[in-house]
This record gives sequence, structure tokens and C-alpha cells, in this order.
Amino acid sequence: MAATKKNSISVPSDAANAVTPGLGAVTLAALALPGVMCAPAAAESAPEEGVISFKVLGYRDSQPGLDRIKVTAPSLHLLAPIAGNWSVEASAVQDNISGASPRWHSNISGASHMHDLRNAGDIKVTRYFDRAAVGVRFATSNEHDYRSNAVAIDARFASADNNTTWSVGVGGSRDSINPVNGIVENESKRVEEYMVGVTQALSKNDIAQVNLSHVRARGYLNDPYKLVDERPRFRNQTIALLRWNHFLEGSGTTLRSSYRYYSDSYGVRAHTLSGEWVVPIGERFRVTPTARYYTQRRADFYFDPVYDPVYGEPYPLGNPTFYSADTRLSSFGALTFGAKFEWMFAPKWTLDLKYERYEQRSAWRFGGGGSPGISAFRADFAQVGISRRF
Repeated sequence: MAATKKNSISVPSDAANAVTPGLGAVTLAALALPGVMCAPAAAESAPEEGVISFKVLGYRDSQPGLDRIKVTAPSLHLLAPIAGNWSVEASAVQDNISGASPRWHSNISGASHMHDLRNAGDIKVTRYFDRAAVGVRFATSNEHDYRSNAVAIDARFASADNNTTWSVGVGGSRDSINPVNGIVENESKRVEEYMVGVTQALSKNDIAQVNLSHVRARGYLNDPYKLVDERPRFRNQTIALLRWNHFLEGSGTTLRSSYRYYSDSYGVRAHTLSGEWVVPIGERFRVTPTARYYTQRRADFYFDPVYDPVYGEPYPLGNPTFYSADTRLSSFGALTFGAKFEWMFAPKWTLDLKYERYEQRSAWRFGGGGSPGISAFRADFAQVGISRRF
């Protein structure tokens, strides 16, 4: 986890896990550094139309009797074809974050109240060839205590019959960390990401994808806004993502399903199952209900709320080298349900509304054995957007 104020926000761990093929140290789409890794394989031809869209995401999380973090995040996205064989894609987002987050386990204090503003943006240029495409992306993110710059290159290659697409990607980021509490100064973090994947058309109605990613993080990985948090200065992460989309001819609907496996050198092991059902209603409307289940095993150095008899709360028993009371590293399970509604109200205009509800419980970990002493956690995501093709 990156050592930023936003990462002291215990937003749902599966938000990023379920929607991004690479890890990216993000837990909420609106809080994410845009696209360090390449996107899933796509058609190897330049887009015929451009798209510009504006969206506003609202996020709020809570625990019993306590409202915690609130986020408002407006964003702008542009995709435009250029000179036939090129395209440019750019996005910008501003996150306004406020509230209170736990210092350890589920404990909140008045001192933990905070407000932060983050500006981020990225730009990607893609060159298209016969049955191939190569893209380069640059990204930046700035807030008063954390800065990050990233670059990524991805390539896609299609077979002669266009039924198979292979994809590769490599990315890296360099972050500087200066928390306002002065616990460290001029710290840094480096991240490298590598990805390979293949997308295969199984039939006229079925398409499948497999992506494998590896992430190497080095440097300051603690959360400086948590009182007891000492992590190794390296983290290796491996992610396997399987996707399958099936079109039902009779109803004209599409089922999208995915499974994601995650493991890292901290000892975390996680599984994500998700499904979407895309339902067109007439020619102008589309509804997409979604469901997702996430389960994870705790990090090796996460400790339960049993404190040292000498030093007391919040210190762990004994004198371990590494320790953390960050509940995002605990054992738990989570369920997410939601829906997206799209309305093409004019020939080139689309309005979309999206809502998701996230619920997290220790007892929901698959197979039982979730971490004890953790308060229930819930979060609401609401997004409204408008886009125009040109």
C-alpha cells in the first residue's frame, strides 16, 4: 500500500482488485493514479469516432454509529482518433477527501480528522498497425504530501483471423512522500509492473481472456498516518485474471464474468468473483446489474487487537520486526451489489448512472477464520456521467 493520506482511508480493498487487471496501489477508482498498466486487449484498429465524457463520483463509508470518509471526484476523459492510424486518450480527476479514518483496528480519534485534495491526470498515445497496436502512457498525481509520476508501454498483436489477441505491457512509477506529521521526510517508493495476456474468441457468442501480472514495489511502504505500522520496504505481487463474456442471442443480453487471484510477499492471498448482466431495453436504454464477492487472508505481520501488557494499546505483543493494525491487511470477506443505467437520449449523447453498495465482514471470509475484533464496514459509491461521440 502506498504511504499516502488517502491510503489511510480504509476504502474497500476489492474495489481495485475487481476492476483492474494490474494491482495499482489503489482501493477506489476515483482515488487511483490513472492507468499505470495497460488495459485489456482491444481491437487492433484506430477508433472511428472520438468520445468525450464527464463524470462525478461520490463515495462515503461508515462503521456502526460513525460516518467516516467522504469523497467527491469529478473527472474528464477524452479519446480521439488522429490521422487514421493514431489515437490519443487523456483523463483528469480531482479528489476532494474529508472525514476520519482509523489509526489502528477500528479505533477513531478526533485527531484523525482530515481533509485532502488530489489532482491527477494521464495521457496515452497509440499507434495502430496491421493486426497490432503500441501505446505509451504518462501519468501524474499530486497532493500536498505525496507526488507520483508513472509511465507505461503496452503492445497488442492479433492473429491473422483476428480471433486471438496477445498483449504485453510494462510500467513504472516513482513516488515522493512527505507526510504532514513529519514522521518521515523525502521518502520515496518505486513500482514496476509487468503484464502478459491473451484474448480468445471461443465462438461467435463467447470471448475469454487471461491476464498475468507481476508488481514489484520498493521503498517506503508504511502508512505514516497510522500509529503502529511498520512494513517491509519491498512487496512482490502476483495477479491472475480470467474473464469470460457470453452473448445470449435469444434475449440480446450479455453475461460478463471474471475471477481474480492475488498473492503477495506480505502473505496476503485473495480471490474475487464478479458478474455483470448487460440488459438492453429498447434501442436507447441499457441496465447492467453487478455482483462481486471478495475474500482475503491476512498479511503475515497483521496483528489482532490483543495488545502488549507492558506498553498497552495499540502496541502488538512482544517486539516484532514488522507489524500493522491496518484492517485492510486483515482476514475478511466482502460483498458488492450494484447497477449501472445508460440512456442514449440523443444520437451521439449518453447519460449514465451507477450505484454500488459494499459490505465487509470478518465472518464473510471464505472458509471462516476472519480476523476478530473488527467493526463491520460499509461503503456507498454513486456516479453520474455524460458522454458525447464525435
